[in-house]
Amino acid sequence: MTDTVTTDTGTWRQLLGARHLGASTVLAGGVLLYATNEFLTISLLPSAVPEIGGQRFYAWVTTVYLVSSVIAATTVHSTLMRLGPRRAYLLGLTVFGVGSLGCALAPSMEVLLVARTVQGFAGGLLAGLGYAVINTALPNTLWIKASALVSAMWGVGTVIGPAAGGLFAQVGHWRWAFGGLVVLTVAMAALVPVALPARGASSAPAPGIPVRSLAVLGSAAMAVSVAGIPHDWRATVALLGLGVALVAGFVAVDRRAVASVLPPSTFGAGPLKWIYLTLGVLMAATMVDMYVPLFGQRLGHLTPVLAGFFGAVLSVGWTAGEFVSASLQRRRVITRTVAFAPIVMAAGLGTGAVLIRDGMAPWSVVGWALALVVTGAGIGIAWPHLSAWAMGSVDDPAEGPAAAAAINTVQLICGAFGAGLAGVVVNVVGSGDAVAARWLFGVFAVLAAFGAVASTRSAR
Repeated sequence: MTDTVTTDTGTWRQLLGARHLGASTVLAGGVLLYATNEFLTISLLPSAVPEIGGQRFYAWVTTVYLVSSVIAATTVHSTLMRLGPRRAYLLGLTVFGVGSLGCALAPSMEVLLVARTVQGFAGGLLAGLGYAVINTALPNTLWIKASALVSAMWGVGTVIGPAAGGLFAQVGHWRWAFGGLVVLTVAMAALVPVALPARGASSAPAPGIPVRSLAVLGSAAMAVSVAGIPHDWRATVALLGLGVALVAGFVAVDRRAVASVLPPSTFGAGPLKWIYLTLGVLMAATMVDMYVPLFGQRLGHLTPVLAGFFGAVLSVGWTAGEFVSASLQRRRVITRTVAFAPIVMAAGLGTGAVLIRDGMAPWSVVGWALALVVTGAGIGIAWPHLSAWAMGSVDDPAEGPAAAAAINTVQLICGAFGAGLAGVVVNVVGSGDAVAARWLFGVFAVLAAFGAVASTRSAR
């Protein structure tokens, strides 16, 4: 009988119909702003540095954005409970618009870094709200579809960001790209009052700001984010080790805190901890993508523009996997799909490791692209169900918004760890681009395979 049980997940027509279109647009649009801005700035930096200087701070433009995003992600639940969905979104969009305007007008790298910090904090808040408001603004039959739509915006952002950034850089007007973000932010803010409810369904008192947890987690994010900067591999390993120790400290502090980042159910006997761990491993494994454009140019002899779009291939698989998986109905099929998702990722990464070599022939490049699609599909087929399970796996229904908001926190911090690990592998190997690329894909294939332990437990 288990094989015939189906789940009522609603339809895409219901989610994108007149009744819920406004809410769906705001939830997905906030994440899209964050993701697009991240990749947009990476494309614009080579054009901005000659004008405003600050070459030595090049890596910090991404670092401060990431760290402030992680810190903001820990405040999503308390902000939502205090302000409600409508005012929380308006706050995030206002601050994001101010930060984007600061980037557009920045006369120096130092000012750009301050503006990027503001952008990152607001972006982390918007990205977290995208998940946290799902169970307030939409009926539970649409949670899986909505989670797929929101998560897919990360993939869409990796396509739009490099394309838009490259276009503005090509015409010599990099500041206009940030100006465009301001316009989009204002347009979305105008939609919020008619799309989202003023208050959530929960009447629970607003929790306090998890200051201690936030401080420890922010320090962990900082340590991991800068781990790839030192040229000495020992310093890199030390920073990663410090980051791991601080994350362990965060778990210990958060478990005992009155105001916490993770919902109390995370530390109970239920599956929530395994759901978060699966999400984290899958997200960390995707960070091989940050080196794909580089290896595409050096090993596949792709042009810079083509290599930039090649870096979005993994996201194409992620997005496609999201929409296909979100339409599954049979419960046994869903649980098995989630359980095997890390193995699918491992297979894609392992195939990529085998195909990579110096002077790759066209057929090898095509095969490598297909391997990246499979890798992205691995995370895509699991993500919407894991997100919905996280919201429904709490002991107390009032913890639902906290469980949803924590999805983004887990995603950001594990993305930072994945990026740091990728830097360690590439820098430590240092014996040729092809060798470094094979090691990178091989190590991350093993990492993804280990995620099957957590995904199996999540699907029980």
